[in-house]
Amino acid sequence: MKRLAVLGVFLTAPFLSAADATADVRNVLADQVAAWNKGDVEGYMKGYWRSDDLTFYSGGSATKGWKQTLERYKKNYTVGGKKMGTLAFSDLDVTLISETAALVRGKWKLTGLSEPSGGLFTLVVKKLPEGWRIVHDHTSK
Repeated sequence: MKRLAVLGVFLTAPFLSAADATADVRNVLADQVAAWNKGDVEGYMKGYWRSDDLTFYSGGSATKGWKQTLERYKKNYTVGGKKMGTLAFSDLDVTLISETAALVRGKWKLTGLSEPSGGLFTLVVKKLPEGWRIVHDHTSK
């Protein structure tokens, strides 16, 4: 059994290496980018926890719930023939908080729109039975 120090806390459990867990979290985000860039909002949402307890904070408002977050994305990016643009994440910093939780910080950018936009995000990601999923998203422009 490995002893792994994460943020000063020693974990003793059959634990994926920190590098493996970080790679898994990064893969969730890469899958989101790929889905977004294909125009697949539902595919993008696979990175989020499918729960009424999911929280999404952006633009001075809070959205609670997976379905409500999906509807928010659809309203802002697909309704009325809106283009979704091309999404990119950069400067990703994945910090493991425990063997089942991570904090992710980074930058997002949307191009290919009449007005490109971008900003910062902070995510809380948890390892759930279905894999790593975003349980809280705070995104700013």
